[in-house]
Amino acid sequence: MPLTALDIYKILPKTNCGECAFPTCLAFAMQLATKKVAIDACPYASDDAKATLAGAAAPPIRLVSVGPTEQCIVMGKETVLFRHEETFYHPTAIAVRIRTDRSPEELRAAFERVKALQFDRVGQYVRVELVAIEDATGEPERFASAAALAAEMGLALVLMGSSTDALSAAASAVKQHRPLLYAATAENWEAMAQLAKGCGCPLAVRGKNLDELADLTARIAASGVTDLVVDSGARTPAATLQDLTQIRRLALRKTFRPLGYPAMAFATAGEPLDQVAQAAAYVCKYAALVVTDELEPWQALALVTARQNIYTDPQKPIQVEAGIHTVGAPDETSPVLVTTNFSLTYFTVEADTEASRTPAWVVVVNTEGMSVMTAWAADKFNAESIAKAIGESQVAERVGHRRIVIPGGIAALSGKLEELCGWQILVGPRESAGIPAFMRTQWKQASAAASS
Repeated sequence: MPLTALDIYKILPKTNCGECAFPTCLAFAMQLATKKVAIDACPYASDDAKATLAGAAAPPIRLVSVGPTEQCIVMGKETVLFRHEETFYHPTAIAVRIRTDRSPEELRAAFERVKALQFDRVGQYVRVELVAIEDATGEPERFASAAALAAEMGLALVLMGSSTDALSAAASAVKQHRPLLYAATAENWEAMAQLAKGCGCPLAVRGKNLDELADLTARIAASGVTDLVVDSGARTPAATLQDLTQIRRLALRKTFRPLGYPAMAFATAGEPLDQVAQAAAYVCKYAALVVTDELEPWQALALVTARQNIYTDPQKPIQVEAGIHTVGAPDETSPVLVTTNFSLTYFTVEADTEASRTPAWVVVVNTEGMSVMTAWAADKFNAESIAKAIGESQVAERVGHRRIVIPGGIAALSGKLEELCGWQILVGPRESAGIPAFMRTQWKQASAAASS
């Protein structure tokens, strides 16, 4: 448990010298407890006191990085059990498992398929981060060659060796890429710890249960290897979820250091849809790394979408840049639409406008990431803010008409908005799915009436 001010006071020198800029050691202890100052401010603190406070200040779940510096994947250092308590910070890494019992050409093609699992979703770039190379032949040279090929292609690696010798060969070939080495067990942990230390790589630790896992991590950490990822050994969904939850609770609620590491899980379901559902469940609770079998693009998109939803800060909605955006290649006769900068709203409007096959200008109003009706209720999407956005966008210089389309849900603003900006206001559909029909009928009618 975190140290209280009284706990900290007991290990301070109690000189009340004031050299720390606080009048008493108790006052200094209170500041230390809230992490507003560092123990280094006390010139008389003993080495034991500094070590105790350093240990107490360490995050309950260690931060572990995998991959080279330029494409480092960071796991761990989560601070809450539930997203609404604060937020989740480091999205679950996804690794696709590729076996080495293939020809070099087949391996290259498989790695290319993994590299291609990247998507632009609501303005964010999301992807599958790693390839987990599984030694399926027991041939160290073949394993090392596959690892080198994947590293050469720019993939971050999990190396799943069939033996310590095979893993040593592969790790030595790509150690500069900082792969995750899988896995230390009760039988080989000393050799694996030495290998991880020698290569400077993070190490996965697998136990038969949580008790064995905690014992292993304590031994390995004592040997000097502290960048660990833990695997409880469970493979069924129910047992895996139970272990993942228990690891998270013990790390956060009890500050149980032997399990204070990022946890990994394996999605083992045979059917494609079941594998996605299983992996998504592990993303929710509480895997830092999920290893799956090979994924089709639709599977990967479903999985990274679920992860994106879980790891979006609930207090900071995803936003697009306010200002003027284009759909297609609009010209001076193209319609002008207004919407908010909540990314899901904007990209829905964009997609439905594209479906109408009508190039358009879109004026995006800064509503702090709120959707249309939420922003309207919060008075952040009102006549004044819309008129201001229209003026600042300078859309009047890009079109030869003065007609603008507002969402149907805010039709009540049309009169006041027309007075403020001097544009003719057309009330669009309440749902953006109605944009194609609106463009075919009402926009064409309004354009025809203006030109007659």
